[in-house]
Amino acid sequence: MTQPEHTGSAQHELEHTVQPTRTLIKASAFAVVFGAIVLTIAILPAEYGIDPTGVGAALGLTKLANAAPIKPVQQAAVGSSGKFQMHSTEITVPAGEGLEYKFSALKGDVILYAWQSGNSELFFDFHGEPKGDTTGYFQSYTVSTSNKVRGSLTAPFEGSHGWYWENKGSVPVTVSLKIQGNYEIIGIK
Repeated sequence: MTQPEHTGSAQHELEHTVQPTRTLIKASAFAVVFGAIVLTIAILPAEYGIDPTGVGAALGLTKLANAAPIKPVQQAAVGSSGKFQMHSTEITVPAGEGLEYKFSALKGDVILYAWQSGNSELFFDFHGEPKGDTTGYFQSYTVSTSNKVRGSLTAPFEGSHGWYWENKGSVPVTVSLKIQGNYEIIGIK
């Protein structure tokens, strides 16, 4: 079997068809017309309730525009305190010090939270302490340093839950905290 001879250089010719301008104009015009038809028949009736042709109503698309907005679920968890609430507060953490902000929740309660401290990062420990515990036990959920955190907690036990923030800086830092769910505010400890 003979080996093909290699000369060390290769030339490749690629053939491709360049579309004439007339074809490109036709394709663009078709796309615009097709888009206008879809807009008129489907999008306007479904999104805005505007149905100039009547086809949207015949297809049931105008009902979509009148759909009620989805409301957040505010159902209490099984065994929950059942006191759904939303709370916003500002907490000032003094320079070189730390403090805790707590809320109580029953096992299974769901709490959504978001806090921020502007451009100043704080060390924090988001944790919980079981009700009635006298040993000093606590369970940390998140330990980090940040200036902005958001998340959710499904309480693993009945007790107090919250944040310990430590300001290692030389000026006081204000934390803006928003919480919603089933809980009772304890406040600063």
